[in-house]
Amino acid sequence: MVLSRAITLVESTLVSDRALAAEVLEGCQGQSGRGFRLGITGVPGVGKSTFIDAFGTYLTGIGHKLAVLAIDPSSERTQGSILGDKTRMERLARDPRAFIRPSPARGSLGGVTRATREAVLLCEAAGFDFIIIETVGVGQSEVAVHDMVDFFLLLMLAGAGDELQGIKKGIMEMADGLAINKADGDNAVRAREARAEYESALHLFPLASHGWQPKVLTCSAIADQGLAEISEMINDFRMVLTANGWLERRRKEQALAWMHDTIGHLLMDRFYGDPTMVAAVKAKEILIGDGKIPPTVAATQLIELYLQQTAQ
Repeated sequence: MVLSRAITLVESTLVSDRALAAEVLEGCQGQSGRGFRLGITGVPGVGKSTFIDAFGTYLTGIGHKLAVLAIDPSSERTQGSILGDKTRMERLARDPRAFIRPSPARGSLGGVTRATREAVLLCEAAGFDFIIIETVGVGQSEVAVHDMVDFFLLLMLAGAGDELQGIKKGIMEMADGLAINKADGDNAVRAREARAEYESALHLFPLASHGWQPKVLTCSAIADQGLAEISEMINDFRMVLTANGWLERRRKEQALAWMHDTIGHLLMDRFYGDPTMVAAVKAKEILIGDGKIPPTVAATQLIELYLQQTAQ
């Protein structure tokens, strides 16, 4: 599939692929930006993939063309990743109106990959009007996905301990909506109780400047319950922020953040891709390990050396 090959290209770390990747992205500029971007996060075990399979099937059933960008955690030792999301999204994997793309995080913070933003643009240019980004669910660093989506959905569990202690405040403050999953069977009562607790907690946070008050809903991905209500919440959010101009403003702020992030990544790649700097870094590492130089001094000296290199 052309879309899969294009995403592989923008994910490539080969210097030889960068020029072609930039050309592809420039060619998509006029066709992207038309889809709605939904970020989904939650602790491991909350059922993100199962929820996306159910909710995504609901979305395609009401006419959306859906792309799912599923980010898998990578091994710190091997940098490998299982990429098994398609096996947990059986219905979507067979759905002709859905596209699923698993990608390894490869050490990137924030539960997304360095090329996730580019992949979103490519999916929109390919005609997908609804994009879901499933993050790795690693915890506090998860908030990075907020800078690349229109709606940030936080999936929660009930009956798994002290609910309010079990979630980081920073993520809750950034969430545009909460959904308590697995609210079925014996867990239905606990889910309703947890919903009331979260609603009370959210009202303690100051109202965001865009005027949207995050909602808390319950759902069951296994039983296909509560999916229509979540879709309605997202549509309400979309109408409110489109009417007051905040959705467009958020997109512009995200584009600027993307530029600054890219500058940092490119500088890092060029710094560590320079053979002279690689040798200099190794020499400084030995001095730091022997306690002969502070890390901050070593970093300053390395930056000064790199600037001298680039000025020549």
